[in-house]
Amino acid sequence: MSWESEVEGIEERRRRAQELGGDEAVAAQRARGRSTVRERIDALLDAGSFREQGPIAGRSETDAEGRLTAFTPANYVLGLGTVEGRRVVVGGEDFTQKGGSPNPAGLRKSAFAEELACRYRVPLVRFLEGGGGSVAGAKGGQSGSGGGGGGGESAAAEPRFMSVMRAMGSVPVVSAAMGAVAGLPAARLVASHLALMTEKTSQVLVAGPALVERAMGVSLSKDELGGAAVHARSGVVDNLGRDEADVVAQIRCFLSYLPTNVWEPAPVRASDDPPDRCEEALLSSVPRERRRPAKMRRIVDWIVDRDSFFELGRGHGRSQITGLARLAGQPVGVLANDPYVYAGAMTADAAQKVRRFVDLCDTFHLPVVSLVDEPGFMIGPEAERDATIRHGTALLFAVMQSSVPWVSVIVRRVYGVAGAAHFGPGGHVLAWPSAEQGALPVEGGVAVAFRREIAAAPDPELRRRELEERLAPGADPYARAEAFGVHDLIDPRRTRPALCDWVDWIQPRLRAHLGPRQYSLRP
Repeated sequence: MSWESEVEGIEERRRRAQELGGDEAVAAQRARGRSTVRERIDALLDAGSFREQGPIAGRSETDAEGRLTAFTPANYVLGLGTVEGRRVVVGGEDFTQKGGSPNPAGLRKSAFAEELACRYRVPLVRFLEGGGGSVAGAKGGQSGSGGGGGGGESAAAEPRFMSVMRAMGSVPVVSAAMGAVAGLPAARLVASHLALMTEKTSQVLVAGPALVERAMGVSLSKDELGGAAVHARSGVVDNLGRDEADVVAQIRCFLSYLPTNVWEPAPVRASDDPPDRCEEALLSSVPRERRRPAKMRRIVDWIVDRDSFFELGRGHGRSQITGLARLAGQPVGVLANDPYVYAGAMTADAAQKVRRFVDLCDTFHLPVVSLVDEPGFMIGPEAERDATIRHGTALLFAVMQSSVPWVSVIVRRVYGVAGAAHFGPGGHVLAWPSAEQGALPVEGGVAVAFRREIAAAPDPELRRRELEERLAPGADPYARAEAFGVHDLIDPRRTRPALCDWVDWIQPRLRAHLGPRQYSLRP
């Protein structure tokens, strides 16, 4: 009278669930250069740490005696595990069944992922690969997460996104497109603190080629519509991975900078990089010739803990540099200008990128280090069409609403309204001798204020240069510090020691402000 037969049924369903869509479907997945969802989860997690949730969820068929004759597992794999000893929730679509479009049990498991992460207050990692729902699924009354934008998808979206919003405000959420991702799954991809895709094997689409051609008469491949070349620049994803292994490595790296949840501080690591290290090259890192740009990424690398800079969104909003790093082992957000792109000016897409970055740092209590070489908002007809001033003002609001400590180092220029985006409320401000500041760059100011004089000169270009040189700021690097316009004027070589000392002083403030913020990250 034991329950042995039922236990055997459990074990048989567990075994069949491990087979995913079957040997042929798994072989086809690997032939495309893509791993199975179970292989991706194993690559991410510490060995042996995976604890699957709903391992026998699916649909079974039995004979008259109750013996199992067929079993179709849920095509979403979900569970708990650890990454470098820290707990996470991880899940993903199984593309070997229905192309990743969730069957009923798979849909329920995918919806449960955010709830599980919120319940245990641990990060959520999602491996996305699905073409969404289908007309056939909708006809049968099944709900799906399709790329067609049907009624079933719309009805499912509201409760799903309430749980996503809860997760975004409380735990790190990372999503990676590992194949074609369309419709609602694409929305879940961008509703993350870090969104990634592979360079050659993934695409992100609102709708696939067939629907686009039917609706708009435009024939494009999946890569042409939403491949890596498109979305590295569009801002849909933050980073690209060379392959699946690189995506997994980036996920592990990103999580190492963030706390497990907003109620805990970010993990401080032991560092063998001396806090008082002074890099001699910083003294000449800013050229005296004002038209020659400084190499800002090199400056970042010289200041932060060695090999700790993890850049976010390099292909999007390229005039601004954003990323995570460590100072004396403390995770920090790093914001800087790239003067090699539009002279570092704040474009519309750069403002959107920086706004998301500021929200990320504020959500997880990461202090912000801003290295400033800001000439102002981008100007011109394209900048006006892009609504640069609207997106820039939204960024200023995000900065002013932030509650984490800021330290700003004026490396070179701070001009116009856009300059305010680099200084958080109550922040500490340092300056290098190369710093210059004003309402607008001298070149623009001369062009406006001396327009008639320049036009009347025998050699207008020569007169323009003479005026620019005479009015160029920075001739007296001490004036701002003597007037206490900045908190200190420092030797560039002393930047790292000054920032490491600042990080030490702000520790009580970081611990005092743990918990959810009023404004969570908005995609």
